[in-house]
Amino acid sequence: MRNYKDHLINSGSRIKKALIQLDELAKDAILFVVDSKERLIGSLTDGDIRRGLIKGISIEETVDSVIQPNPRFVTKGEQNIKQIIEYREKNFKVIPVLNERREIVNIINFRLLRSYLPVDAVIMAGGKGTRLMPMTKDVPKPLLKIGDKPIMELNLDRLALYGIDDFWVSVRYLGEQIESYFGNGKKKNISISYVREKEPMGTIGAVSKIHNFKHDFILLTNSDILTNMDYEEFFLDFMEQDADLSVVTIPYRVEIPYGVLETSNGHVLNLKEKPTYTYYSNGGIYLMKREILDLIPPNSFYNTTDLMEQLISKSKKVISYPLSSYWLDIGKPEEFEKAKNDIKHIKF
Repeated sequence: MRNYKDHLINSGSRIKKALIQLDELAKDAILFVVDSKERLIGSLTDGDIRRGLIKGISIEETVDSVIQPNPRFVTKGEQNIKQIIEYREKNFKVIPVLNERREIVNIINFRLLRSYLPVDAVIMAGGKGTRLMPMTKDVPKPLLKIGDKPIMELNLDRLALYGIDDFWVSVRYLGEQIESYFGNGKKKNISISYVREKEPMGTIGAVSKIHNFKHDFILLTNSDILTNMDYEEFFLDFMEQDADLSVVTIPYRVEIPYGVLETSNGHVLNLKEKPTYTYYSNGGIYLMKREILDLIPPNSFYNTTDLMEQLISKSKKVISYPLSSYWLDIGKPEEFEKAKNDIKHIKF
């Protein structure tokens, strides 16, 4: 993936230098002119330079003479998904991401990304993977390969495809291997920080150790899930329903091969012939408001289901997001083998 700094050029640079950079960017040919602290000043395209040359400006002059002074941008940390979608639908391909000091901290490229969701992602990767022994004896389950990538990398890349660039990974069993493999995320143009569990802390307990989230919304997922779900749709549903927590649920149909009697005190109230019931199971992917994380007890064993029950008891809004996309929890050897076969056919 291209480093976002390839799109930056310093104020005072020669137009000739800008032309060389634009040529190297090829399909993504747009530059953002910045000051010495990488604060946005303006944008620059081939067209801007061409119009300047027509006016008699030399390629030895500075880029400041031909820039567009009010380029479009988004601000990191803000809930700006509607603006993101508007830019995408209006076919703006490359948009800078600014922090509160107007410094460019990333670039949205809609040729490579599907969205830019304003969330932090937490990946729980501390489990021992006991059911997959002996494969996990010397390799942590998140690093077992499905096709040509580890399970967790498929998961992380899917999230990054939707513009999530702030990741937190909870590690324990053979966690040093996970940290060594992914590093700080720079190679993928994302940021990865690690939370180390000395003892098992449940499916969300380790989140109590994180105090510097970048956004107001947190997406938490198990590291061993294979899915091609649309995370933007998940986020939009969460916002439209003004939920406190949304859990991805997997529908299961149960067909009863007999007539079922509904009774009360021995009296038959109704008869259903071979009915089908649909139940929803927990899919291990959650989206929540950051503020509810204050309910997690610090440095304790605590599961996401505990948090859900606590929210429900407080009359907070906990919703289900029934998933129609592909989803597989890779916990047992037969599921691992299924994933290795399915990955050849899943459209990501």
